[in-house]
Amino acid sequence: MGETTHFRTIIISDLHLGAGGSKAEEVTNFLKSYSCKKLILNGDIIDAWQLKKYGVWKRKHTMFFKRVLKMIEENKTKVIYIRGNHDDFLDQIIPLRLGKHFQIRKDYILNSGSKRFYVTHGDVFDSITTNLKWLAYLGDIGYTFLLWINKFYNKYREWRGLPYFSLSQKIKQSVKLAVNYMSDFEEKLTELARSRDCDGVICGHIHHPSIREIDGISYMNSGDWVETLSALVEDFDGNWNLVYYNQQDFEEKPNGQKAVKKTVVENFPTVDKQVAFTGMILGQDKRRII
Repeated sequence: MGETTHFRTIIISDLHLGAGGSKAEEVTNFLKSYSCKKLILNGDIIDAWQLKKYGVWKRKHTMFFKRVLKMIEENKTKVIYIRGNHDDFLDQIIPLRLGKHFQIRKDYILNSGSKRFYVTHGDVFDSITTNLKWLAYLGDIGYTFLLWINKFYNKYREWRGLPYFSLSQKIKQSVKLAVNYMSDFEEKLTELARSRDCDGVICGHIHHPSIREIDGISYMNSGDWVETLSALVEDFDGNWNLVYYNQQDFEEKPNGQKAVKKTVVENFPTVDKQVAFTGMILGQDKRRII
């Protein structure tokens, strides 16, 4: 492996292990290239919804947790697993602490420099998931179907020499209801952070990586490991960045191993910029487009 970059905090969410679209190998390789003092798994790490229906637990999903355990063993990394709506089976055991370095909980207050961040998966304000769970399941089926179509469509695009195209993200950016939902989601979570006497909120859930400010409150979303393959990282000066993983950035090593090329694509704080998965910087008028 190449040289490992060490951070104070790494936050990843929405791995959906057990679902067909999960990029388990990619996130495991990511954690081999980055180390940290604190790792926050911010919800939907295991997709129990998919596993109950037609998902399959594979060796690569187990390898992710083996990597997390190795981080605890080698670096004394403190791991905090936040419950998400797809891993709501954790409701039966939270809060749970295993030794000094691993805990499962509903939410978390993270101290970063002189600031306090409220860490939550984000489904707390998702009224569809909370009150109409059958409709949330229906939406999950539709999203899974889009990912299935997208898989074959991108094989065709690859054959034609064309870049990756995300059908689900295109639909999100085209449907006004989806854009309004994301906007409401962000604003409500910042209001929650303010009510908790925090300077900002860190979440996942909507698969939309972001770093921005809303009415003086910092809003950060770690994205997902189904399509955007993104993570939030904090350095030892309290600066936050979004990091994206790209399969094409793998570098072959003489011993046959691969190391991830590490590129920081967005700095904190940012008010009028948003970065898409392609690395393109979008303007003020497109800040909610993914």
